Amino acid sequence: MSVKFIAIGLDHRHIFGMTQNMLDAGAQCLGFWTAGTPHSLEGFRKRFPLLKRFERIEDALASGADLALIAAIPADRAALAIQCMQRGMDVMTDKPGCTTMAQLDDLRSTVRDTGRIWSINFSERFEVPAVTRASALVAEGAIGRVVHTAGLGPHRLNKETRPDWFFDRSRYGGILTDIASHQIDQFLHFTGSTEAEVTHAFVANHTNPAHPGLQDFGEITLKSDQGTGSIRVDWYTPDALPTWGDGRLTILGTEGYIELRKYVDVGGRDGTDHLILVTGDRCEKIDASDAGLPYSDHLLNDIENRTETAMTQAHCFKVMELALQAQALAEGA
Repeated sequence: MSVKFIAIGLDHRHIFGMTQNMLDAGAQCLGFWTAGTPHSLEGFRKRFPLLKRFERIEDALASGADLALIAAIPADRAALAIQCMQRGMDVMTDKPGCTTMAQLDDLRSTVRDTGRIWSINFSERFEVPAVTRASALVAEGAIGRVVHTAGLGPHRLNKETRPDWFFDRSRYGGILTDIASHQIDQFLHFTGSTEAEVTHAFVANHTNPAHPGLQDFGEITLKSDQGTGSIRVDWYTPDALPTWGDGRLTILGTEGYIELRKYVDVGGRDGTDHLILVTGDRCEKIDASDAGLPYSDHLLNDIENRTETAMTQAHCFKVMELALQAQALAEGA
């Protein structure tokens, strides 16, 4: 089977990596549709000049694709995913996959009724080779049983280039629903948790009074029967940093720990995907940039064989459920 896919909604630049990774995995893109002229449209066309644009969403939905990639405005992603699943397509969506509990309930019902796959591309795990290497080390027992994760997700604001919806809480879903879904995903993944409780959540707008709808800081603590987790996300990356954010993850095990410096090692080695491993007999920094990115290959396998090798559906739902619960707790809802 040769999987054919479409891209729907180009409102976030994550669609670039989603599209490229599926092409690299051997899938065929039939074209794209997006509403209006989002900021990323010019860059997408430059990177993928041979892809045709569907003028109507109905034409994209009727294209015969097996898979839809969705990176529309966050509040619109669930409805688009449901349309695609009802037309027989599996879905890979950018995070957050939805922005309300009502949307999540509708997605659960659609997956149940159609038997389609709804997968969120958690790029801070699936597009980071260092996380691939860390997953392998944890699976082989290199640091014992994982009991805690500490995830940091700083981002650069680039205020002048952001579209209006970026500052509208009802459209982007809140900082915990959006960015922190990455760190929730990693907590569940590395601790092996299938259930968890949000024990603390907080959001704030510390530095952007002109944009009251923006939340520029957030934190969460999580607890499960496997371990605990702490999360901090923000929009404070300084201009001098040579990349968009100094994303880090520390994975604490009963016999050692792993620290990931995913995108930059300030004051250390050049490049990305720096992994620090400390155990009873190893204390080293590892270049994990060659560890690979298996998510897209696994998702293609799941589409062809109706399996769950990329990510279980239950895990995908649970991440968004916890993110939405944390957002509601932080806002006092």
